[in-house]
Amino acid sequence: MDVPFEVRHFLDRAAVVYGERVGIVDEPDQPAEPLAGLTYARVAELARAQAAALDGMGIGFGERVAIVSHNSARLLTSFFGVSGYGRVLVPINFRLSVDEVAFIVENSGARLLLVDPALAEQLKGVEVERTIVLGEPGDGEMYRFGVEPQRWEPDEGTVATINYTSGTTARPKGVELTHRNIWVNATTFSMHAGVTDRDVYLHTLPMFHANGWGMPYGMTGLGARHIVLRQVDGAEILRRVAEHGVTIMCAAPAVVSAVLTAAADWDGEIPGRGRVRIVVAGAPPPTRTIAQIETVLGWEFLQIYGLTETSPLLTVNRTRSEWDGFSAEERAVKLGRAGAPALGATIALSPDGEVLARSNVVMRGYHDRPEETAEQLRDGWFHTGDGGVLDDEGYLTISDRRKDVIITGGENVSSIEVEDTIFSHPAVAEVAVIGVPDEKWGETIKALVVLAPGAQADEAELIEHCKSRLARYKAPTSVEFRDTLARTATGKLQKFKLREEYWVGRSRQVN
Repeated sequence: MDVPFEVRHFLDRAAVVYGERVGIVDEPDQPAEPLAGLTYARVAELARAQAAALDGMGIGFGERVAIVSHNSARLLTSFFGVSGYGRVLVPINFRLSVDEVAFIVENSGARLLLVDPALAEQLKGVEVERTIVLGEPGDGEMYRFGVEPQRWEPDEGTVATINYTSGTTARPKGVELTHRNIWVNATTFSMHAGVTDRDVYLHTLPMFHANGWGMPYGMTGLGARHIVLRQVDGAEILRRVAEHGVTIMCAAPAVVSAVLTAAADWDGEIPGRGRVRIVVAGAPPPTRTIAQIETVLGWEFLQIYGLTETSPLLTVNRTRSEWDGFSAEERAVKLGRAGAPALGATIALSPDGEVLARSNVVMRGYHDRPEETAEQLRDGWFHTGDGGVLDDEGYLTISDRRKDVIITGGENVSSIEVEDTIFSHPAVAEVAVIGVPDEKWGETIKALVVLAPGAQADEAELIEHCKSRLARYKAPTSVEFRDTLARTATGKLQKFKLREEYWVGRSRQVN
């Protein structure tokens, strides 16, 4: 028997087994009216009503629905109300500028745009067939109750979401993830993280980011409770852990740092000691930070590695019984590696050390970019663009980043995109954008600039130039003026040489 995988399986099971259980606790402090006390039966009802509304709007199977929202119950429900009923959800980073959002909406072909109320005015100029602002009165358009939605014949090979990621091009690429990709990722991730119906999951990770790494699906299918967090703040995370009995969360290293900082001022016992496990990705945290998660917070640290193109789970590193006799610092060294291959994933290295992967979680391809898809998936492997080392235990360590991508605070930033923006300033003759180590963000963005003859511009002016045109997190945090930039004989920038002086004394060129 061959039953197609589909994302709605996760909600269908939750509604049958845990229908009367409160499944989602919405963010109480948000501009829209929170969807309070959502049982899994109610979540399933909302998903059906959303699908029925899409029917009424004439948005057919396979058509795209874009959503720009902070973490919210409405966004979480849309993973099922849109993708679960045969449409394609396009979750967009709410930090992007209006021009960046407009590009994604147009490139994806989305006919409907769902917008967080806090962003409605800013995104008013985005051209799309129809826009609905989340909350009242938009709920009247977004949900159509009492009508059974049209039946979609499941096909696990069809696209469920398109997630846009910054890479080696100035414009983001749409990663097409299928129902099979998402199903396998959510299931294996939940298995490795040991998720059960006793878990309480705090959404410290943006849901738009690789679909919240698959946790909206996995947690739902296993009956765990979702605690929606709209804005990341270290002290607030500790308060939610205490208030809701949180047992698991996912986060970038910068979030870990924020929690540790807040813990230093916390009055009394740290909440969640001996109970919380925190899954970290985006960049390998310093060994000291990993040890402090155990010694200061009393939480368990897990590290994973993957990309939006891989749904994202490729490797996982979790403490094991063989390490029980180790000190926290010794365990931290072991946990500092990216990890061993996740179930169903095969990891290899190319002759020049690039990390290659093969798995059911690898994307179908880039939306409308057949040449780049072929390049990324050549020879039967997904080419990550990261350099790595596999040790004798089969664990992967990421040593450098081959692609011109900077990961700052868990967000991918295309250095080429930032360079294009800086170069549009009339005073700039040459520019190279690189990632440099940063204690808080892992890496931060530095621009190396050569000014045009006779031109003048200072650091603050160029940074503001970027902030006015890009999402603010993509702007450089520092600008250094140079007379020349290192290039090859053919004129190509040698970024590895430009980075060297900032990474002296470090064994890895990522942080």
